Amino acid sequence: MTGALALAGCGGSGDDRPELAVSASYMPQPVTEEMAAGFFTVANKGGAKDELTSVTSGAAGSVTMHRTVGQTMEEVESLDVPAHGQLVFKSGGNHLMFENLKRKLKQGATVTVELHFAKSGPIKVEMPVKSATYNPATGH
Repeated sequence: MTGALALAGCGGSGDDRPELAVSASYMPQPVTEEMAAGFFTVANKGGAKDELTSVTSGAAGSVTMHRTVGQTMEEVESLDVPAHGQLVFKSGGNHLMFENLKRKLKQGATVTVELHFAKSGPIKVEMPVKSATYNPATGH
């Protein structure tokens, strides 16, 4: 199956659409009961860009996307996923904000989120809740 998918990407038609995959998703254990952050990477192996337009989750009243410019966090309506590139959500950069949490989220739990894109279909992601001090570079 993987070989068939790889071969399909070599044809001319694979270069005119996004091919998205999500990895490295996690949520640091929230320090408050009302709000949490979320991080992940969207890789695009396709030849066309896409746009992340919204994120939904049953775990929160709302989920918003933010980017950090300098020392300022600002909410954004969408974020580009470049062709043959990545959209990275990380501490100090792009991130999700889960507001009005519906339950207390502790380390070891999993939060389901759905990513919505301008061109591609929605992608469901299982986001594990890690320790509040989790560092993805070290895995601790």
